Amino acid sequence: MARAPFPSLFLSHGAPSLPLEDTPASAFLRGLGTALGRPDAVLVVSAHWETAAPTLNAVARNDTIHDFHGFPRALHEMRYPAPGSPELAAEAAALLRAAGLEAGSDRRRGLDHGAWVPLLLMYPGADIPVVQLSVQTAAGPAHHLAVGRALRPLRGRGVLVVGSGSYTHDLSGLRRPGPGAEAEPDWVAGFADWMDRALVERRVADLLDYRRLAPGAARNHPTEEHLLPLYAALGAGSEGGTVERLHRSLAFGVLRMDAYAFH
Repeated sequence: MARAPFPSLFLSHGAPSLPLEDTPASAFLRGLGTALGRPDAVLVVSAHWETAAPTLNAVARNDTIHDFHGFPRALHEMRYPAPGSPELAAEAAALLRAAGLEAGSDRRRGLDHGAWVPLLLMYPGADIPVVQLSVQTAAGPAHHLAVGRALRPLRGRGVLVVGSGSYTHDLSGLRRPGPGAEAEPDWVAGFADWMDRALVERRVADLLDYRRLAPGAARNHPTEEHLLPLYAALGAGSEGGTVERLHRSLAFGVLRMDAYAFH
């Protein structure tokens, strides 16, 4: 019996140290893999791999990229040696090209923390093939929506399509845990609430124009790379399908850790 397609997901991956933390976001991700079930493979669009054209890593086994500094040694010692899938990378590239998009491959790159941090929490066995896809920050939301739409058929073949970024991402405003750190600024809440309504109501035109329409857009996303994976996940969802917010929480005073499923 054929199983229903997995929804595409947008996940806020937070700080690299998320696997070491006991937070609402880490608890959510630890339960998400069980709630979803086991896919045949995962394709992750990560905010931490920026290239001029869409590029997929086509490796037999993924190295763990520790693309950060200043975190505990225990984090640098973590590994997520998930198998790769050159076959899935080639299939995804073919879908992108069929949609009129460029597609390249990288036969050396492993998984950056935008990919392995959430997957380590969701599927800690590291035994599911993972392919990573880059973002093109200069190309903007409409391009990433088109990328997601091109990849939509993968969902019907047992592939979990994940956009990994951050719902809000003003690193200059980060606050250490302590008194007042849990009070969400109005400019964060206003942006997050606007995005949620636009997503749930599927106001795609407004979402593509969020830079002009959403309150506090430029402050919450001084650069766009951490929001663009959301558009890829939205595009990979079914046409006219429901949008479900799976999680919302706040980290470091200004980072919303929201997650969405696009059915």
